[in-house]
Amino acid sequence: MPDAHVLLERDGVRVTLDGAVAHITLCNPAKRNAQSPALWRALTEAGRILPGSVRVAVLRGEGVSFSAGLDRRAFTPEGFEGEPSFLDLARGTEQQLDAAIAGYQEAFTWWRRTDLVTVAAVQGHAIGAGFQLALACDMRVCADDVQFAMRETSLGLVPDLTGTKPLVELVGYARALEICVTGRFVRADEAVRCGLANVVVPAAELDETVADLVAAVLSAPRDAVIETKGLLRSALEEPEAAQRAAERAAQGRRLRDLMGAGD
Repeated sequence: MPDAHVLLERDGVRVTLDGAVAHITLCNPAKRNAQSPALWRALTEAGRILPGSVRVAVLRGEGVSFSAGLDRRAFTPEGFEGEPSFLDLARGTEQQLDAAIAGYQEAFTWWRRTDLVTVAAVQGHAIGAGFQLALACDMRVCADDVQFAMRETSLGLVPDLTGTKPLVELVGYARALEICVTGRFVRADEAVRCGLANVVVPAAELDETVADLVAAVLSAPRDAVIETKGLLRSALEEPEAAQRAAERAAQGRRLRDLMGAGD
């Protein structure tokens, strides 16, 4: 049976492990890491096969662009070899179409797991599905040539790969709406100003900056990081009283663990 990593790379995803860090790379630079259902399945599998020792997952795109979005073959009658075309999906039942899109979305959801901190290292174009993949991560470290754009609405579609919620959370409803319906580029200075990017650095410093961030994350105790990520994610949705209760419960677990009271 072929090695899982070989199969993933065939579909445009390379996974390498370095201790507690997983490096997940979109590795089709000739096509600017354009996305397809096969790549989405590979990304889903990448998340599934990560060993439990991994604490940080870093997502990159090889070449000049992070990801230029959906491969345009998706909009042709032929579609991708061995795959139902989008035209075929549109002609199917509502349940079949919903199930297909839900499967695609799995490639974008596991990055939010509380047992991982995920970092997107973004350079060049991050368009449509590429933008949404960057939004799937907890943090975005961007090169100064980054260009985000959400082009789905301009094509008569909507962003459906889980990107709408994090976009609104990061930049607010009005700006998110304007970015989506105009399809315009958001470049580096605006990205860091409005919260899309945690930091913007010269392209030559991107890898070093990501490495420094990863080292800082790993310097904190793992269980404290997991609890903190869970609290911050729930803060976006929970009422204030429920959030205070969650903080108390999490701190209780941490204190009992640190003091050995749980033994």
